[in-house]
Amino acid sequence: MKPSDVLIKPILSEKANKQSEKMNRYTFVVARKANKLEIKKAVESFYGVQVEEVNTMVMPSKLKAKYTKAGFIVGRKPAKKKAVVTVAEGETIDLYTTV
Repeated sequence: MKPSDVLIKPILSEKANKQSEKMNRYTFVVARKANKLEIKKAVESFYGVQVEEVNTMVMPSKLKAKYTKAGFIVGRKPAKKKAVVTVAEGETIDLYTTV
């Protein structure tokens, strides 16, 4: 799997920003078939940082429903895999210039 296929997008939320500021942890949405070693290599090659640890989690698909003028609409949000990457002390990733 190519490194460009592994990382889909960074997650920019309040929780992810707090983790990046305090603990040097960055969160990404990654390909479902990617393993921890592939994620580590992809982050190191894209951002030029030393990765210490990679934690992954698979978020299952969710059933979503909303009521509109047209009636009750039911659908599913797709499943995704997230990776929380801890980089070495003193190194940072600037996600806002690469978005």
